[in-house]
Amino acid sequence: QVQLAESGGGLVQAGDSLRLSCAASGFTLEDYVIAWFRQRGREREGVACISSNYGSIQYADSVKGRFAISIDGAKKTIDLQMNSLKPEDTATYYCATDEVPTLCIENVPYYDYDYWGRGTQVIVSS
Repeated sequence: QVQLAESGGGLVQAGDSLRLSCAASGFTLEDYVIAWFRQRGREREGVACISSNYGSIQYADSVKGRFAISIDGAKKTIDLQMNSLKPEDTATYYCATDEVPTLCIENVPYYDYDYWGRGTQVIVSS
């Protein structure tokens, strides 16, 4: 059974850093695409994705150069390092996974991945 659980959210000030973690179980990380999305209001947007088998890592334009996605195989987590945070990064962050490798493409468009975590809230104060 595929399960995802996000952690690491919190309240920070603009310019600070935060590291989100997504604990994964029930599947082999390397065989799936894993992505981070965020939701502000009704809209859910892609932030970053990684596909190990296809050697693909992509970021939304809004976070390029500030965020980094990585896999910790030993811990079986997918981490999102967020630096130089801005108030507009305030959102609930979700990790998601799917078997379709071609989902991880430029600018991480939204797609209804098969499996989602429950989210972790990030608030960036100005």
